[in-house]
Formats: sequence, C-alpha cells, structure tokens
Amino acid sequence: MSRQPSRRALLLGATAAAGTAMLGGCDRLGEAEWFRRTLKTGEDANLFVQRLLLTERTLAPEFVEADISPWFKPNGTEDPPDRSYKALAKRKFVNYRLEVGGLVEKPFKLSLAELRKLPARTQITRHDCVEGWSAIGKWTGVPLADLLNRAGLKPEARFVVFHCADTMGQDGDNDGEDDGAAGDSGSQEEAPAGNANPNMTKQSGGGESKKDSGGQQASEDTAASGGSPVRYYESIDLLDAFHPQTILAYEMNGQALPVANGAPLRLRLERNLGYKQAKYVIRVEVVESFAHIGEGKGGYWEDQGYAWYAGI
Repeated sequence: MSRQPSRRALLLGATAAAGTAMLGGCDRLGEAEWFRRTLKTGEDANLFVQRLLLTERTLAPEFVEADISPWFKPNGTEDPPDRSYKALAKRKFVNYRLEVGGLVEKPFKLSLAELRKLPARTQITRHDCVEGWSAIGKWTGVPLADLLNRAGLKPEARFVVFHCADTMGQDGDNDGEDDGAAGDSGSQEEAPAGNANPNMTKQSGGGESKKDSGGQQASEDTAASGGSPVRYYESIDLLDAFHPQTILAYEMNGQALPVANGAPLRLRLERNLGYKQAKYVIRVEVVESFAHIGEGKGGYWEDQGYAWYAGI
C-alpha cells in the first residue's frame, strides 16, 4: 500500500521545485510583477496553513543520539573573513558580547560565558536545507524567549531581527547603519580582509552579481567606491521567537559550536528551512517593521528573492 506524503514532505518538495526553477535561470519570469505577486500569495498561504494546523507550541520532531548525522554540512559561510570576527575567534570568543536591544525596556549585553550560565535547552532535530539536503544534529543553547522576557518587549514590538558577523558582499551606498557589536575586540563595521565572502553567492542562472558574491572583485570595487559591507541578517515574528525550540545555540553535538557551523552563537528555528537559521549572531534587535533594514524583505536571502516565511 502506498504511503501518503506528509505535509512536511510536500512543502519541502514544493520548495525544492521552486528553488530549482529559480536557480535554473527564470530571471525574466522573476521580473514580472504578476509572478512576484503569485509567489507572495503562496508564501502567505503557507504561513496561514502552518498557523492553522500547528499550535504555537507544536514541536518539530526530535530524535535520539543514535540518529545524529556523522557529518553536519556547514553550508554557506564557513569562516567569516571580517577582521573583527577573526579577532574574536582567535581568543576563543572571550571578548564576544551578544547585544539584545531595539524595542525593549531593558537592553543588555551578555558574554558567551554569561550565556552559558543561563538555563539551557538541548534538542536533537533535523535541519532541512532549501537545496534539498538534511542532517540531524544535537543543539544546546539559550531559549530566545528567556532573553526577550529578560529585556521586556515594548507594546509595538512585532519582529526579531538577527544581525550576523559574516559579510556577504558590499553596498555602494554607505548609510552609516550600525550592523552589530564586537565586544572588546573592535567594531563590527570593519571591512573584511581579502575576499568578502567567496563561500556564499547569489545564484540566479544569469551570472554572479559582484555585490552578492562578495569575492575579490567585490572587495576591489568597494575600495574604489567607498561602499559599506552587506552582512547576513534574518528575522522572525514573535510567535516563532517565543516557540520553545527557538534557541540561540552555543553547542553542537555536545561540543562548542564550530566556526564552520556558526560559532559562537547561531539561531535554531526548528520549524523552518535552514536559511532562516542565522549563524554568527552578534545582535538581536526587536523591531516593529524590518522595512528599513537591508532591502526591506526581512533577511539577506529574502532580499535576493527567497520567501520570508520558510515554515515546514
């Protein structure tokens, strides 16, 4: 007897199919306003269905130690080239400070050691990438809800934005926006040394964008134009932020989180696809709207055309 596919499998299949079409060179179609409206409608429908079928505390499946994958692929950035990040990593992040601010009553900063002293959650979950691969890992970290409750949200708070240390490329318009805090080792505003980020590129089927590739050419262009670094960021709504499995993880498989997998701190958002689960988190900002951040779509890859809501 044939087995009916699960809702999770159907959504993953649909996402993979859409991703294949996007990466296959559908640039002309992607420029059509009606097509963008259709994609947005599908994203809204996905959000509606997930919120309808799942309660705000429904957990993603959790596994046992024997299920842990022998290798967890470090997708995307594997070693941020930013000088300030490298200085933090060289000293094993003793000078790292996570900043929690924005629309909160009591903004604060915490060192990695202080974060480790807070109540923690450990979960063994499956990571599903939009590229089609999956891996199971064991994560330990601080529930995001605990940090937000400590800060105290203001009434107008709607979203949580995660600002990250890895530079993805360069922006020719330097608007002076503060992209994060580096603790005692220097400003995160420092431009990266060498290639900005050769590991994470925008794939559109029509050639690689200099701005998005962050390769050597991007660094040279920035030096000539006085541009500012474009860093990875991501955002979620408060429902996902307060979900019990939403944590800022500092351990993977019982060991300190490796640099390739997002050290010193990465978001684990277990009911969403992998690109939502930001690595190298340096600042958590509570906002009413993310329209003023980046290109206003709510995340680095969302600014490139990915869906903001990536629930599975």
